[in-house]
Amino acid sequence: MTETVATGGKGTKKSKRGLTVERVFTTEGMHPYDEVNWEKRDVVMTNWRDGSINFEQRGVEFPDFWSVNATNIVTNKYFRGAVGSPEREHSLRQLIDRVVRTYVRAGTEYGYFATAADAEIFEHELTWMLLHQVFSFNSPVWFNVGTPSKHQVSACFILSVDDSMESILNWYKEEGLIFKGGSGAGLNLSRIRSSRELLSSGGTASGPVSFMRGADASAGTIKSGGATRRAAKMVVLDVDHPDIEEFIQTKAREEQKIKVLRDAGFDMDLSGADINSVQYQNANNSVRVSDEFMRAVESGADFGLRARLTGEVLERVDAKKLFRSMAQAAWECADPGLQYDDTINDWHTCPESGRITASNPCSEYLHLDNSSCNLASLNLLKFLGDDGVFDARLFVKAVEFVITAMDISICFADFPTEAIGDTTRRFRQLGIGYANLGALLMATGHAYDSDGGRALAAAITSLMTATSYRRSAELAGIVGAYDGYARNAEPHQRVMRKHAAANDEIRTYHANDVMVRDLATKEWKRGIELGTKSGWRNAQASVIAPTGTIGFMMDCDTTGIEPDFSLVKFKKLVGGGSMQIVNQTVPRALTVLGYQGEQVEAIVEHIAQHGHVVDAPGLRPEHQDVFDCAVGERSIAPMGHVRMMAAVQPFVSGAISKTVNMPESATVEDVEQIYFQGWKLGLKALAIYRDNCKVGQPLSTAKKGTEQPEEKVVEYRPVRKRLPKKRPSQTLSFTVGGAEGYLHAGSYPDDGLGEIFVKLGKQGSTLAGVMDAFSMSISVGLQYGIPLEFYVSKFANLRFEPAGMTDDPDIRIATSVLDYLFRRLALDYLPYETRTQLGIFTAEERSAQVEAGYGAPTENVDLEALRSTVEADTDRVSSSDKPKAAHSTAELMDLHLGKAADAPLCMTCGTKMRPAGSCYACEGCGATSGCS
Repeated sequence: MTETVATGGKGTKKSKRGLTVERVFTTEGMHPYDEVNWEKRDVVMTNWRDGSINFEQRGVEFPDFWSVNATNIVTNKYFRGAVGSPEREHSLRQLIDRVVRTYVRAGTEYGYFATAADAEIFEHELTWMLLHQVFSFNSPVWFNVGTPSKHQVSACFILSVDDSMESILNWYKEEGLIFKGGSGAGLNLSRIRSSRELLSSGGTASGPVSFMRGADASAGTIKSGGATRRAAKMVVLDVDHPDIEEFIQTKAREEQKIKVLRDAGFDMDLSGADINSVQYQNANNSVRVSDEFMRAVESGADFGLRARLTGEVLERVDAKKLFRSMAQAAWECADPGLQYDDTINDWHTCPESGRITASNPCSEYLHLDNSSCNLASLNLLKFLGDDGVFDARLFVKAVEFVITAMDISICFADFPTEAIGDTTRRFRQLGIGYANLGALLMATGHAYDSDGGRALAAAITSLMTATSYRRSAELAGIVGAYDGYARNAEPHQRVMRKHAAANDEIRTYHANDVMVRDLATKEWKRGIELGTKSGWRNAQASVIAPTGTIGFMMDCDTTGIEPDFSLVKFKKLVGGGSMQIVNQTVPRALTVLGYQGEQVEAIVEHIAQHGHVVDAPGLRPEHQDVFDCAVGERSIAPMGHVRMMAAVQPFVSGAISKTVNMPESATVEDVEQIYFQGWKLGLKALAIYRDNCKVGQPLSTAKKGTEQPEEKVVEYRPVRKRLPKKRPSQTLSFTVGGAEGYLHAGSYPDDGLGEIFVKLGKQGSTLAGVMDAFSMSISVGLQYGIPLEFYVSKFANLRFEPAGMTDDPDIRIATSVLDYLFRRLALDYLPYETRTQLGIFTAEERSAQVEAGYGAPTENVDLEALRSTVEADTDRVSSSDKPKAAHSTAELMDLHLGKAADAPLCMTCGTKMRPAGSCYACEGCGATSGCS
């Protein structure tokens, strides 16, 4: 437990200042490292596409309860020193000590602790929490703190650009330095004169969109952190800027260009050789909409676009039409998102020091220009007891430790520019947040899209931010309020009262909600009382970040505010290999809902086979929504995501990194409704992504743009017997290992197979092209007289992915698509006598022969072939049929869904990434597509 000895101002004697720290997680006389079992592991990370080794370090030391995935990511991402050198870190102890001891030294130097004993307890408590994955700092802390490098601790930056060439060129430079350091930045371009305004020297201004082109080229050239990941950036433009329509259309027009180039055979994947020919692909774009504009949309009124220097209205536009153009562009390419300017600034604690005009790339950090924010996230599932009760008081103590450490970091942190360093030190913006909310809700029996789920999420978020500001007020009494507080005292206090009032409006449904909300009420009251006397140490306390890499470090099932991605999970095993498991949250939730052991086992087995709970044996219909996920058979509706964001937003200092995923069938009107309701419900920022809207999004199934192999013409003596124009045929739909396809078979009028066509994969994909060419080859061969049984003997039992369960009662298991197709053709077109030699039988024939002792009364039966077929089928059916082609949870879900979902492939290890807030994260190596 931590508490303050004194809350006096700067005049308090040093002997009476500082925090008294009490033990919460640790035991006196025992170091946290001595409480766990340590083991040595070998980390070898490969690129599954070509088998090359990306990273290798053997003999690393981790606790035995850390997953292989977390071990790999931390070793690869966060251990410092050249691999193979004596300086290379090889144990988690070294990593934690490097960071924690730096924090404790700085805390002692700057007067945060009452005594040396308090500092030591703080060190042990922080160490225990990190060791047991209770929380994690953001990635730059692990990269830099305690190393000879500059101690950059922030992942989020906001820049500033004015209407001058000097400022614009400085923007390019500062952005490049931030990208080089592995972080991301955002800025608002609205100060730059529009292309309709005049320059003082004569002529017309270029406008912000033209300068975006140069910045985009720069971002595409500079690889973040010296690695292969592209830069993360956010570009914002106010809705009243005269160039707003051009800004809205920038990425939509480029997406149309991508489609044309793709259709012409160019490689337009995200990492493709030809993608550099299009522009504006390295930034997220957002429009800053005002309440005035949104009310004009609501009433159907006109809206004025204003000159940047004079403020005069240059043009009046139809607000609804402009709003529709935003929705149309987002429907086409996912950009632009919206940021609700008046809502953002209504919750601004420092308006006297300037408006909030922009955000970081993921949209969760919103504060002054030329500022930064360091993040840390708590693992919510660590506070849920076996009895299903959320330990709110333990959560409060954890928040105290984390906020204290985060504030200490600003004392020793370095920054990429002098302006950012100055603003951050004066306002001390922090971004505490959490991960595993989706898992927590499921584990407590709450559906993500439910009143009870939203109430618990809101109460926990309120408690987190209330405790953070209360601790901030206590720190202000010890080491002083932030420098900008005196000027912003009244608005800061007003925002605190707004948070507290919103807390009182939380409607509770269960004992957990009530307990957490009531404790939050006390924390808000206490914090406001302390802050009114002493001020606050931090202008901002909380954000909801994506928690990509650090979420994997904490072994979280869900990231940030996201629901569970899927019920099945791809798990790496100690010693190599992997397996598919059902998320451990599922049986925990089923137990909470009252299901008994055998019922839980049956439902879990169903999920393992199908990837969802639809038709799970014994699962009551009213409980299905508890297991709804981001993707899959039962995916959460778009408004369900918006409603969760709205429930949590009043208790977050900044905003929420989250993209609302929409189905491919969603309309432009649906996008309009989401954006409009986001404003109505009080969100600060909102972005959508419609499935399959982007061509340049690489899929895990195959690369696009590859030309079909040219068919070689070879002359044979036999005469080709062509099929007549009109011939009998049949079409069969099939599923193999979750992959869906169609088989069309055409016959000669006097019987006999003469052609096949196989449809598998998306039109234009490599897989579809190869199957087309394969079908043509087989068809020509059949017409030249090659017997079908020859093809069956060659292709049956061929093994490659996709493989697994089928929907064919005669062929329950297939070792590949070709294995299934030719066994199916054999059953349909070959006589029984021929099939017996091949060991291919219908289910009815197989059953009859098994009952008769494997064909005792039957002539010419290959008993060994039959026995091996039956035993293979039996073994595979009794197994949980784990897809072997998956290399991540996202790819595993593709196999279950039978289609490839939109998500980028990791540029480091080649696996499909999965959503983490408004970014993507790779659970194979920890890489992210945004600022981590």
